[in-house]
Order: sequence, then C-alpha cells, then structure tokens
Amino acid sequence: MQLHRERHRYTRVGWLRAAVLGANDGIVSTASLMIGVAAAGASNSEIAVAGFAALAAGAMSMAAGEFVSVSSQRDTEKAEIHRERRELATTPELELDELTQIYEGRGLEPPLARRVAEQLTKTDALEAHLRDELGMTGAVPARPWQAAAVSAVTFSLGAAVPLVVLVFATGNALIAAMALVALAVLGMTGAVAGRLGGAPITRAALRVVVGGGLAMVLTALVGSIVGTAV
Repeated sequence: MQLHRERHRYTRVGWLRAAVLGANDGIVSTASLMIGVAAAGASNSEIAVAGFAALAAGAMSMAAGEFVSVSSQRDTEKAEIHRERRELATTPELELDELTQIYEGRGLEPPLARRVAEQLTKTDALEAHLRDELGMTGAVPARPWQAAAVSAVTFSLGAAVPLVVLVFATGNALIAAMALVALAVLGMTGAVAGRLGGAPITRAALRVVVGGGLAMVLTALVGSIVGTAV
C-alpha cells in the first residue's frame, strides 16, 4: 500500500515568524529612522551613522527579545508536561475521565468516547493529554536560539536595504528613493512569507507595504517638524 504523504506548512511557523518579523522590522524601523533624520536636514554621513546604529541596536534587541519570548514559551511547555505526567501517575482514573469528556465534547457517543480514551491512554497517555487537552502537538517545538539567530540575521539584512540606497542616492531624491526601495522589498518579503505560509500572496504583501508606508510617512513628518524646530 502506497502512503499518501502531505507537506504541511505549519511546521515552518516557528522560524518563519521570526524571519518575517525580523526582516520587516529591519526594513521599516531603519528606513523610517533614516528618512526621519534626512527630513530633519541631516547630512549623508549623519544619516549613515543613524542607520548603522539602528541596524546594530535593532539586531541585538530582536535577538534578545525573541530569545526571552521563546524561552518563556518553552518553560511553560515543560511545566505543563511535568504537571500532566504527575497527574497521570497520581490520579490516572480522573485523567481517563477527563479524556473521555473531551471526546464526548467533540461529538463521540459516551461508550465510544470511553473506548477511544482507554485505547489512547494505553498507547501513550501523556501524548494524548498534551495533544487533546492542551493542544500541544510537539510539531513545532520552541527553539529560543533558532528564533534569536533568525531574527538577528533577517533584521540585519532588512536594515541593510536603506543603507545600500544611501550609497546611490543623495540630496532631494534620497528620501523618495529610500521609501520606494524599502516598500518594494517589503512587498517581496510579504509575498514570500505568504507563499511559504500558504496565505494569499497579494494580501500578505499589501499588509506589510501599507504598515511600512505609514511608519515611514509618520517618521518623516516627525523628523521634518523637529528639524524645523531645532
């Protein structure tokens, strides 16, 4: 008998989320900052200093934030596993009743729900409770170091986009060129993320482009106002 193998995109959610968030944040935050500084009337060297500072600070911040966040998620998962293991050892009948009630709530007749609960308990009680009681499948384990590394690298790559534009554009064309290139790259990252995640590509791209565009416009306005006032 030939097995039907399916490729599920859900297994990518851990690193994909960190990668998309890192790249988009790198582009939006760095481009917005540089556009704001440019709108304030700064020179190209001053804009470059601001851009490189934003790249370094942002990459470290993203890495630290992802590491702490995903580590907290992993600690919670471990605590839940430990609790379920202890309850199965001390109150197995209550745990069996709990599993039965879960299957009854999903539409199984009580006798069938009991048989299913007993069979799954006999096969792997802990896995059954983690999956059906807590929704922990183990398909996407929390990996703090992976999330931190992916976020730092993709943020740096995203932040490099407006810095590259600074090499080729100066003067009055700088702000427009930086904004247009940043929005174009944001659209591409959104489309790639949508493709990898199985979401509509146009909607995924439009979402990040609109959000990034608003951030750049608002930052440019703030920079212009501050530059005039100072």
